[in-house]
Amino acid sequence: MTLDLDLRGVGLRYGDGTEALRNVDLALPAGTILGLLGRNGAGKSSLMALVASLHRPTDGQVLVDGRDPWEQPDLTAQVALVGAAGDSGMWKVADALTLGRMLRPTWDAEYAGRLLDMFEVPKAKIANLSRGKRAALACIFGLAARAPITMFDEPHLGMDAPTRYAFYDELLRDHMTHPRTVILSTHHIDEVASLFGSVAVLDRGRLVVHEDTDSLRARGTEVTGTAAAVDGFTDSAGLRVLSTRTLGGTRASVTYGELTDEQRRQATQAGLELGPIPLQDLFVHLTAPLVEETTS
Repeated sequence: MTLDLDLRGVGLRYGDGTEALRNVDLALPAGTILGLLGRNGAGKSSLMALVASLHRPTDGQVLVDGRDPWEQPDLTAQVALVGAAGDSGMWKVADALTLGRMLRPTWDAEYAGRLLDMFEVPKAKIANLSRGKRAALACIFGLAARAPITMFDEPHLGMDAPTRYAFYDELLRDHMTHPRTVILSTHHIDEVASLFGSVAVLDRGRLVVHEDTDSLRARGTEVTGTAAAVDGFTDSAGLRVLSTRTLGGTRASVTYGELTDEQRRQATQAGLELGPIPLQDLFVHLTAPLVEETTS
């Protein structure tokens, strides 16, 4: 079972007047894996809380399979939001798994047991688990729930690198056999970028980019050469300059915009070097003001 997700003009203001989201339009076809990126406070957690019906939007609509999920148990049971696990008081891991089975109609108990063994999570009191094992337990909940819409809000914080990579591999493997819509919020962008079918970037509550991952990568280019040649090329090509670095007479500009084959040929003729931008670096530049560094 897969479900579409559609946010239309969504805004969210909290009781103290804080505006968390403004006019967000985001349509996700069923079965996609979305990388939800943004700096701290950008609105990522607020957006996922709206989808999970933990809050109701101040403006606009959140639609799951074309319906408003607010106070609709049949829909909210199909949406799982997984964050960093706390100590959960006196709860044991077995108690938490029982709750998962009760709350999620798509819960796979046998799969949950295999994941406990894979991530070496002991069946102890959750409060007695290390931070890394609590993070692994949170990821197990997200995977074993197999909810048609599954959201991971940085649950892997506290995991060591090998465990994070094991989680990424398992998420992709299980998504291939049990497709669902996945939203993954992370600051480990380059580690997990290969999973993303598309990327959404939030900045101060606004959606600034939503594109398929390959297209987004193709829009980021570092242009290097003499200052005059770089500026002339970026102006003529109509590229958005995200940042520049100048060393003596040499300039490197990080740009955002699609280059044609003819423009690439012109850059080569002008003695310019064109280089790709890693997705994480592109994200940093897209959510930062124009910065120019000059070194004499």
